[in-house]
Amino acid sequence: MLTLRRFFATLGPGVLWLAVFLIVPVAIMFGYSLLTRTDLAQVGGPLTLESWGRVFGYDALFREWVPDNLRVLGRSVLIAGFSTLLCILMGYPLAFYIARQPARRKSFLLLLLIIPFWTNFLIRVYAWILILRPFDLVPSLTATFLGMVYAFLPFFVLPVYSSVEKVDWRLLEAAQDLGASPIKAFMAAVFPQTLPGLIAGILLTFIPALGTFVVSDILGGAKTALIGNLVQNQFGQAGDWPYGSALSFLLMGAVLVGLWLYARSAGQKGLEELI
Repeated sequence: MLTLRRFFATLGPGVLWLAVFLIVPVAIMFGYSLLTRTDLAQVGGPLTLESWGRVFGYDALFREWVPDNLRVLGRSVLIAGFSTLLCILMGYPLAFYIARQPARRKSFLLLLLIIPFWTNFLIRVYAWILILRPFDLVPSLTATFLGMVYAFLPFFVLPVYSSVEKVDWRLLEAAQDLGASPIKAFMAAVFPQTLPGLIAGILLTFIPALGTFVVSDILGGAKTALIGNLVQNQFGQAGDWPYGSALSFLLMGAVLVGLWLYARSAGQKGLEELI
């Protein structure tokens, strides 16, 4: 009895939160994916795997495989991966630059970095239309990349900055005293110390970029439709909730498989330990 009381007093609220806001919604969405779309964008019986077949490209009407969704998922992974790479190339040096500034300037630069969060995300994306329209870049893939980097760069810089703040620079001096070149000294003494923040920044950038639909819809148009756009259209314009639910599981599955592969490649370490 005492053990149960301790459980509900400590882990109970967290378990309840996860159950109500994670497990239950996922279970409901899985149930919708097994239903059938009826007239007037409603759902009902019978239970079927038709939506799951459509997700993986099976056309029940013509009885053939058309893996368009998998192509869109592949395109989404490539665009999200390239956007993350751009954030790394821009954000990693920026984090070092901010961390090495005097206290007052550092606070000012961090303020500039987080100021965009004070404005609605949708409004900020629409503002890029005005910026890019004179250059005739909307809609285009270039505009999509610019919008994604703008949207997710702060999510990459902040965790990297946090790691850089904790760097022991004496190790860099020791490596240089032992004859290491500046690049080798940095890679041996500094880079490993920033790796936790780098990993966290990559995850915080790649995962939302993979599932986004606002940036690609507004700045990219139909030519850069991502998996997030397909899911949003099914729940919105198409009104096909079973199909949209199954597509959501495809997106979640791709993210979980990517995280699992990364954890395996990192030497069986858990993501919590890495981050």
